[in-house]
Amino acid sequence: MSDPSTGRPAPLPAEAPSDHEGGPAGAGRDFGARLMTPLLLGSLLNPLNSTMIATALVAIGQDFRAGAADTVWLISVMYLSSAVGQPSMGRLADRVGPRRVFIAGALSVCAAGLIGALAPTFTLLIVSRVVLGLGTSAAYPAAMALLRAESRRVGRPTPRRVLGRLSLAALGSAAVGPALGGLLTAAAGWRAVFAINVPLALLALAGALAWLPADRGARGERTGTPGSLDPLGIGLFAGALTCAMFFLLRLEDPRWPLLAPAGVLTAALVWWQLRHPAPFLDLRMLARNGALVRTYLRQGLTYLVIYCVLYGFSQWLEEAHGYSPFHAGLVMLPMSGAAALCSIAGARTRGIRAPLTAAAACLTAGSAVFLLLRGDSPLPVLLCAGALVGIPQGLAATGNQAAVYAQAPADGVGAAAGLQRTAQYLGAIVASSLIGLLYGQRASDPGLHQIAVIGVVLGVLLLALTLTDRTLRARQEP
Repeated sequence: MSDPSTGRPAPLPAEAPSDHEGGPAGAGRDFGARLMTPLLLGSLLNPLNSTMIATALVAIGQDFRAGAADTVWLISVMYLSSAVGQPSMGRLADRVGPRRVFIAGALSVCAAGLIGALAPTFTLLIVSRVVLGLGTSAAYPAAMALLRAESRRVGRPTPRRVLGRLSLAALGSAAVGPALGGLLTAAAGWRAVFAINVPLALLALAGALAWLPADRGARGERTGTPGSLDPLGIGLFAGALTCAMFFLLRLEDPRWPLLAPAGVLTAALVWWQLRHPAPFLDLRMLARNGALVRTYLRQGLTYLVIYCVLYGFSQWLEEAHGYSPFHAGLVMLPMSGAAALCSIAGARTRGIRAPLTAAAACLTAGSAVFLLLRGDSPLPVLLCAGALVGIPQGLAATGNQAAVYAQAPADGVGAAAGLQRTAQYLGAIVASSLIGLLYGQRASDPGLHQIAVIGVVLGVLLLALTLTDRTLRARQEP
């Protein structure tokens, strides 16, 4: 339960260790391999698909005769469905059980992979990305809810290293995504980027069925009721976000009329959430919990810059520098490696403020280096520029994840974790819109430099936001 005066989690009660209900004896005991394997497999699917398509966009555009401003939809629609899906799936995990939600998500990913691999039209390809966003949204909030349940079972907080593994799985898969996407596109065509989801999701599904503990509600204990899921709140949130996204996707020719329905839906959402007994978005809790809101803000701003670089840099390498999709992915490997290494380092620290401060500083410096890049820049410079942006990606991911776990209400960690990812995807949606605006139909040096200027400004803002947040000084559990 949470402290009603602050919205923060109350200390977890010590409980006598016992085997999970409905699962194999000792399955997942003390955050062990059986519990973590399917959680890690499932958690890598969303970030992997977020980045894997980056080096396939040019090939997809050529096949469907679509330019950069059109293929950006493949990025944006997945982030939109993920932004809505993450807190929705987190709420479902809190109410009806994380194992059920995890399994349903894995099945959806299988379906999305088949739709994308066989899609005859660009429209159907977009549909597959929507389904993929919803399906992959289930794993991370379900994993956070399962870890909270395991924490209650063993009577101690989830170790920071365990949370770090989830973060590393996400970062590692996001990091290798561009290279893997380029390799699959070069070897078997861009459709392989969608088809690879089928075996990965089946592995996660098999692990979940074999090792994840059964939801407590499966034995008659109440985990929630359908009426507590607030479908109207979810619908209003999705509608407001959709209107905002359609507006952002055409910043070069703004569709101003879309702001009216976005504003009306947002106002209706706030009105409904303040009156619902179990709201989809607990606005009162967020108003009390300023530390959690600031964590969401840091997450969104950080990933706005990171995704601007990730997608903007990969397209620039192909169209302005002349690299193939595979070679563009290889050039971005130092970014991936730096992110993974810094994620491990961040998971081993006890504090939050120091790694987040370092992340903001490196994000500012890395963005400044991109101002120096040209179409004829030598390879070592390109590799160093990517590595500098990988450092804040790793540090910010583990730092903000630990902050959410510590700051979220104990009985709503799944929804809180989902909102963390929503903040990340809102940053990604804005990033994809900026790329479409700054690049137009083709990536160029001036467009990349404008992206870099945005990164420097936001990096400085993040640095100030982190240094002035006194709540980050508290040491977290190892």
